[in-house]
Amino acid sequence: MTTLVFGHKAPDTDSTGSPLIWAWYLGQRGETAEARLLGTPNTEASFVAERWGFELPQIIDDVEEGQKVVLVDTNNPAELPASINKADILAIIDHHKLFGGLETKGPIDITIKPVACTATIMHELMGHVATEMPEGIKGLMLSCILSDTLEFRSPTTTPADKALAERLAADLGVDISDYASEMFAAKSDVSAFSEAELLRMDSKETTVEGKKLRVSVLETTSPDQVLSRKAALLEAMPKVAAEDGADEVLLFVVDILKEEATMLIPNDAVKAIAEKSFGATVSGDSVVLPGVMSRKKQIIPVLKV
Repeated sequence: MTTLVFGHKAPDTDSTGSPLIWAWYLGQRGETAEARLLGTPNTEASFVAERWGFELPQIIDDVEEGQKVVLVDTNNPAELPASINKADILAIIDHHKLFGGLETKGPIDITIKPVACTATIMHELMGHVATEMPEGIKGLMLSCILSDTLEFRSPTTTPADKALAERLAADLGVDISDYASEMFAAKSDVSAFSEAELLRMDSKETTVEGKKLRVSVLETTSPDQVLSRKAALLEAMPKVAAEDGADEVLLFVVDILKEEATMLIPNDAVKAIAEKSFGATVSGDSVVLPGVMSRKKQIIPVLKV
């Protein structure tokens, strides 16, 4: 049976590139594996796939009972297919906290490490096979690291992420600053997306003190493109929350260059979350949070309702 490799819903560059990378690695080990996606990837991920000569993997909605799978860049059941516990989960490779709730058919390989990017972990797990990576796989790996670290600006960045990215860039003859700028420009072009699509594009579900929250992040070098649509986004936030069964949608527009986030405030409940979580004083429909760039490290862990 073919092993399917996939990451989380609302796939970003890491959840698009890492399945392709690991499917290649499994193939080198003589196994039959294919990458999949759990939704339409964001514009940066689409740019990266095309840049390095890959077709985007097939999008799936669910998995069949007994299907062999490897999970990458997530271990959160809320971000995975509804039938994931009926699949045969062979391995998990991730860099997020352990959520719990997954059931497996038997013992599995689990690697979760505190680095910025799943691809960094994969490179280590590959061992000597990493020396056989073709240019395209190296390009995907570099892209995943630059995306997840925001070109080393994110506080999640570790020396291992940075050193590997620099080595890959040297092998590829790529200037990191120039290439990262191309990636972030692709990510910043959100003109083709509706407000609801923007709110779901890069979002994760979490529960805080019994409240279900959809935490959405838009990382951009052109925040004005997003904030010029603030009124429409504020109107859409409670609608998306209701449609998705969440109590609230939280939206953070991360300015990659200024290294700050603007949090939109659609109602008193979100205002209270902002003030309790970040010690902010909110006087309007948005608040700037200096230095906040990482949902994983600086947003979700501090949320209070």
